[in-house]
Amino acid sequence: MRWLALSLAGPTLWAVMFVALYALHGVACAGAVLPETMGGGARFGLAALWIAGLGAHIALLRALPRRAGGLAENLPHAGAWIGLGATAFTLFPVLLLSSC
Repeated sequence: MRWLALSLAGPTLWAVMFVALYALHGVACAGAVLPETMGGGARFGLAALWIAGLGAHIALLRALPRRAGGLAENLPHAGAWIGLGATAFTLFPVLLLSSC
């Protein structure tokens, strides 16, 4: 059971980051003075949350032991890499959006 939890840690962390980042984006858009744009503070908050998520994924990668062996032994490490890649590429567009 521990092996399964370690294998799903990266994608689960990505899911948590996805929800948190888009929730912050929605809150920032709801509080925007002009409905078309967000303020600089909101953009800074989004960038800080995204960078914190990348840092959490890197910490997860460092914490997982790397073992020489088959796929079953290296799947937790692969799951962490999948989560890092998904966080880097699927959450980055929110930082570039200028409209709500």
